[in-house]
Amino acid sequence: MGGIFSSQALALGGGFVILLALIGLAYAGWTLLNPTRTASDRLHDLQGNENEIPIDPALEKLAERLGSFAETKDQETVDQLRAKLIQAGYRHKQAVQIFNGIRVTGALSLPMLALPFAASAPLMKMATITMVAVAAGYYLPQMILNSQVEARQKLLARPFPDALDLLVSSVEAGLGLDSAFQRVASELESIGPELSFEFKMVNHEINAGVSRIDALKHLQERTGLDQVRSLVNMLSQAERFGTSIARSLRIHSHVARERRMAEAEEKAAQVSPKLTVVMILFLLPTLMAVLLGPAAVRIKNNLLDK
Repeated sequence: MGGIFSSQALALGGGFVILLALIGLAYAGWTLLNPTRTASDRLHDLQGNENEIPIDPALEKLAERLGSFAETKDQETVDQLRAKLIQAGYRHKQAVQIFNGIRVTGALSLPMLALPFAASAPLMKMATITMVAVAAGYYLPQMILNSQVEARQKLLARPFPDALDLLVSSVEAGLGLDSAFQRVASELESIGPELSFEFKMVNHEINAGVSRIDALKHLQERTGLDQVRSLVNMLSQAERFGTSIARSLRIHSHVARERRMAEAEEKAAQVSPKLTVVMILFLLPTLMAVLLGPAAVRIKNNLLDK
């Protein structure tokens, strides 16, 4: 009995230490991915060097060592993960290594945290709990990352129709496409800061010497939105073939509005089936209890009286 208690206490202590290490790693990752912004950093952003923010070399080395355990040699997989991190808002140059390090730490920490609960279980059950904890610790960061990407894409898509209308108005008023992007970015700072930042990045890249088509393609890669992809394709084709950008934007804005209306009608059509399920599961049993409850009580009283 004493041996079991001591093993559980040891496992609990180890789990507590691992939990502290996990919290420390999460704080380090948050610090690396969201460094403190200064005036010098904003100046680097205006020059197109947003990745040259000085950080602690020890934290970079720790992230690289932890990330090397989950590093893959498939460059396509690495590029997809880096694109996913950028779409979630993590633009640090060591974001992939930090993310892999968090996955490795989670895969090692969750089994230690689950060990006190499985110490007295049979060997097969303990092995199953350990495998489940390892899988959960390894794949949970990926699920969180996917949810962050979806949340950020919603923030980008919400003000996009208004940004498209402002872009059309600016170009038709005589502004160039670069000036129009800059104007729209300044107008969207209050209602759509995420989209405003992406438009500013397009101007920063163009000012740094990147071609307009490449800058627009980078915008598509950073957002991952279908609306932005269609806009980038339209602007690229208009610039390549020399067609009127203002007219192309007007047609694209009209198509985007129709698509938005179709999506709204589709969501409205889904309300009725969803409400039907809710009524069957929640409202109908309550209604039946209210209608049949008094009759059931009377029948029961009559049977008892007899």
